[in-house]
Amino acid sequence: MSIVDQHTLELTPHISEAGVKDYIALLKPRVMSLVIFTAMVGLVIAPGPLHPVIAITSLLCIAVGAGASGALNMWYDRDIDAVMSRTMGRPIPQGRVTAPEALAFGMTLSFFSVVTLGILVNWLAGGLLAFTIFFYVVVYTMWLKRSTAQNIVIGGAAGALPPVVAWAAATGSLAVEPLLLFLIIFLWTPPHFWALALFRSDDYARANVPMLPVVAGPDVTRLQILLYTVVLVVVAVAPWPLGYFDAAYGMVALTLGGWMLWLALAVYRVRSGPDALRGARRLFAFSIVYLFALFATLLAEAVASAAARMIW
Repeated sequence: MSIVDQHTLELTPHISEAGVKDYIALLKPRVMSLVIFTAMVGLVIAPGPLHPVIAITSLLCIAVGAGASGALNMWYDRDIDAVMSRTMGRPIPQGRVTAPEALAFGMTLSFFSVVTLGILVNWLAGGLLAFTIFFYVVVYTMWLKRSTAQNIVIGGAAGALPPVVAWAAATGSLAVEPLLLFLIIFLWTPPHFWALALFRSDDYARANVPMLPVVAGPDVTRLQILLYTVVLVVVAVAPWPLGYFDAAYGMVALTLGGWMLWLALAVYRVRSGPDALRGARRLFAFSIVYLFALFATLLAEAVASAAARMIW
């Protein structure tokens, strides 16, 4: 569907064809699943007892807030989604959900997720959730994404905030540990998305989105991926010797960090042909495993520590 056809469709009154699956798609469930997981880790590693109702309420509100951000992102990006092969199958470009419907859906979820978290848990967590939604929708989607090649770098702060929100929900305060989690996700975001952009650069160029490979070229992107990966691996390992996370986490961070660095180095060295694209795809896929494994280790450590306290 062309951009002209999309705008014509938006201006033409018609009965919505949206089904439940379409509204679920607006929530970006794959992104939401990562948000829920990292937020759950933030909750579990927070000190002190946490009431199950507070925990479930916090996770639900964070998940709904993330979904609201996704819906508002799709509402605003409906023009570029319509021309990118990766996104043209989304509900709005396909005409199953209208732009006003998506906007109303996203705004409603945003309001209720923030207010519910603030009233039932605490307003520090509610305020952080509101800031996260604002940053993703306004700062990243409406401003950075279309104006600078550093869109992913700065905009990555929104995706890094859920464990901080969760920690605030559990404790009513902030500390070093959630900020370390924030830094890990923040530094992970550029190599993860730039690897995707290397093999999707035609898509971004067609949509006129200034991703780094489109603006600066693939070689500069490969160098930036390598540099960010080096910093990421160092920062991810650092909480172990600093005494914030335990040895199991440290060993996982060292092992998987070395693998992540090796893949980033391969992307930097192989710059042409099918192997170059395969290298970018491998790095993109492994980066998801890398982040999941780091946070899963923290979760396992916290659960094991809680179980040991119950036994003794």
